[in-house]
Amino acid sequence: MKNSIKNSKLFLVGICAVMLLHSCVPTREVRKENTAVPETYLNKSVDTLNTAKTEWRSFFSDPYLISLIDTALVHNQELNIMLQSVDMFKNQIQAKKGEYLPFVNIFARAEVEKVGEHTRNGSVEKQLEIDGKEFPEPLTNYSVGLSASWELDIWKKLRNEKKAAVYEYLSSVEGKNFMTTNLVSEIADTYYELMALDNQLDIVNQNLDIQKNALRIVKLQKEAAKTTELAVSRFKAEVIKNRSEKHEIEQKIVVTEHKINFLTGQRPQYVKRKSKEFLTTKIDTTYAGVPSQLLQNRPDIRRAEFELAASKLNTKVARANFYPSVDISAGVGLESFKPKFLTSTPESLAYSLIGDVVGPLINRNAIKAAYKNASDQQLQSIFEYEKAILNAYIEVANELSNIKNLKTIYNLKAEQVSILTNSIALSTRLFKSARADYLEVLLTQREALDAKIELIETKKDQLIANIHIYKSLGGGWK
Repeated sequence: MKNSIKNSKLFLVGICAVMLLHSCVPTREVRKENTAVPETYLNKSVDTLNTAKTEWRSFFSDPYLISLIDTALVHNQELNIMLQSVDMFKNQIQAKKGEYLPFVNIFARAEVEKVGEHTRNGSVEKQLEIDGKEFPEPLTNYSVGLSASWELDIWKKLRNEKKAAVYEYLSSVEGKNFMTTNLVSEIADTYYELMALDNQLDIVNQNLDIQKNALRIVKLQKEAAKTTELAVSRFKAEVIKNRSEKHEIEQKIVVTEHKINFLTGQRPQYVKRKSKEFLTTKIDTTYAGVPSQLLQNRPDIRRAEFELAASKLNTKVARANFYPSVDISAGVGLESFKPKFLTSTPESLAYSLIGDVVGPLINRNAIKAAYKNASDQQLQSIFEYEKAILNAYIEVANELSNIKNLKTIYNLKAEQVSILTNSIALSTRLFKSARADYLEVLLTQREALDAKIELIETKKDQLIANIHIYKSLGGGWK
């Protein structure tokens, strides 16, 4: 009866201690994330048709570009490094899953011990006899058996850690997808830049032919006393200037080719491309859909979403550290001071069962600091998530405006090139007939060259803008 009353008192004391600990656990409210986005982009009508759903193989039509992307997705070093990180996050799930299951170990142990005679254990052993013989000295001990330990996850701490690991893994997968999108975009950007440089080199070579012909005419006119040495010098200088530009472009081509080789994980080599078809490359219409689709299509937004989910669980884990932990440990096996007695049961049978309830009571500063840090990290994740959403919307809005304006700019540049190209022949005829001076011829040739190069740059910008809107909408990783 007395024992029953005593046990009841101890039980009540334990409950009171748990309630006291629970009441002392700090609580910190963290605001909810804002995922609101406008219904449309700029003044566009609502249309759910979205280019982001198109696979990159279908989005690009150039077989050389598709081949480069295929190679990069296999051999790019940064992407392969990222894949290993994803695999490590996956392994972390398995590790966390095992933590809330019982740990069972098998053991075999051999010991030897010699205690002093003038100690309690030594004096007792001196008086003991076993089978009419003195107590063995030194004392040996042999044991084999199983041991088990288990932390009862009553506060869901271990399960939340495992769920957080799952979200971290999913976040790493989205990070890999985002890297894939950027890699596809960067290769396409660099490929079109390389094609643009090839076309610029062709334009400079054509312009050099025109200027060399003009220089020949000026020399003949000087011989006929129709012009001066100054005109000849100016045309020579212009030829030299364009030869210098030619070598600059050739160096840029080498660097750009090497960049593509680096992205594809290959040694420096010639990059096959369709430069002759650059200015006639068709630019397909892109469909932006509605802004809310960004939350599902953009890998960086989904990565931020999973990181936020993981941070919420980590906050719960940090809060659970204030509660007492319940551990159960047990062991069963055979133990004897001589190996021949190990199989003598039940005399050699040994077992144990221990239950522990341990909770922090005084000096919990480290736990409080960890909880505050987890709350701050959760708030950080909220800001990161909201920033990713806002950044995605602005990127798409900018690219839609860019595509619209570049189309107008290209048409105007094409008209300018057509006029200036005709002006070159006209200025040359007028110069031959002494109705225009050499400066007008030089200026016309220079303006025509600049306009042609600007037209090529505008075409490149159009192609890159089309890639960027595809990436901004969340395409390129499927």
